[in-house]
Amino acid sequence: METLESMRGEVKTELLTHIIPFWRALRDDTYGGYYGWLSYDLALDQKAEKGCILNSRITWFFSNAYTAYRKGLFTEEDCRSAGYTGEALLEEAKHGYVFLKEHCIDREYGGIYWSLNYDGTPLDTTKHTYNQAFCIYALSSYYEASHDEEALALAKQLFSLIEEKCTDEVGYLEAFTREFQPESNEKLSENGVLADKTMNTLLHVFEAYTELYRVSRDETVGERLRWIMDVFAEKVYNPAKRRQEVFFDAGYHTILDLHSYGHDIETAWLLDRGVKVLGDEAYEAKIVPITQALAAHIYETAFDGHSLANECDRGVVNTHRVWWVQAETVVGFLNACEQMPDHSEYRDAALAEWQFIKEHVIDPRRGSEWYWEVYEDGSPILDRPIVEPWKCPYHNGRMCIEVLGRIKEN
Repeated sequence: METLESMRGEVKTELLTHIIPFWRALRDDTYGGYYGWLSYDLALDQKAEKGCILNSRITWFFSNAYTAYRKGLFTEEDCRSAGYTGEALLEEAKHGYVFLKEHCIDREYGGIYWSLNYDGTPLDTTKHTYNQAFCIYALSSYYEASHDEEALALAKQLFSLIEEKCTDEVGYLEAFTREFQPESNEKLSENGVLADKTMNTLLHVFEAYTELYRVSRDETVGERLRWIMDVFAEKVYNPAKRRQEVFFDAGYHTILDLHSYGHDIETAWLLDRGVKVLGDEAYEAKIVPITQALAAHIYETAFDGHSLANECDRGVVNTHRVWWVQAETVVGFLNACEQMPDHSEYRDAALAEWQFIKEHVIDPRRGSEWYWEVYEDGSPILDRPIVEPWKCPYHNGRMCIEVLGRIKEN
């Protein structure tokens, strides 16, 4: 029978011998960063678009993998058994950081582009708040790993830029031109609507600011964390439905009946993380009941005993099992188990979800990583790439690091 301890060992193996080597192999030593496309058939396109979100997330991943190594969550011997050294993880993070600094960040108008050509020249010069947030996330983690003060300074610059150019009186705006003139938000709108504001952008600004505050203890950032939690509690969370709303007009009025199961279970633990990092008892009292309700409702509504459905759009459930949703489910239920140790169903759910990932989401083919999505029965959906601008080691790599940190080794 699977236990938390056995899951920890299997997750460590997945991280060290599968996920890390896969992404190291996608490093582009000619033009910088990491290659941006691997098809389902495992055909690598070395001249594909390089998403700046993708490269921020890869930089974040290797930075956190190195920090996990330095904290003793795995050893030098573990790394060498997998074919690399612990210090190689920092070198990968530096490779990603240099690409962000020298190519992704716009030196003329500030901020980070949406995407680049394969050679590092700008392709899509949209400045999206979501993208700025992920660069802050990466830079903050790279600063923790490397102690490079320049990285922290760049993260603070992007924080100031978001606060100056990407906000209004009620929340965070979304999409801008290169010169930071507002434009429509197709990039973070889905399901047939065009949203002025999204839960997704707000969540990842919060996530990035949590990391920046954790490594800097900048009280200006801390105050914005409190403000964002107020927005979640008062505008985004729907207490009657025990869920978050997803897409909004300019005044944070919901514009679509959509329940995003993956975002709710991810939000449950990311808000808890922010509360812990901030250490403010008033916000703990305000937010924890919300995160517990989110986790409970997802367990009751979307979890079928082995895996999590994708979303429910206007009453119609999308039953596909998406890679990132499955990864966040493991962490979200582990977090709920830690919060509410009397609720063993959350522990069992995390274990069952990991079993489903092992059996159906991890791609067993040599030279691959995780499938993008599979059907409810676990069979892979064949037209989704293994790597593209959104498909990266952020969710599954983070799941592994969270599991290693949350479960003590025997």
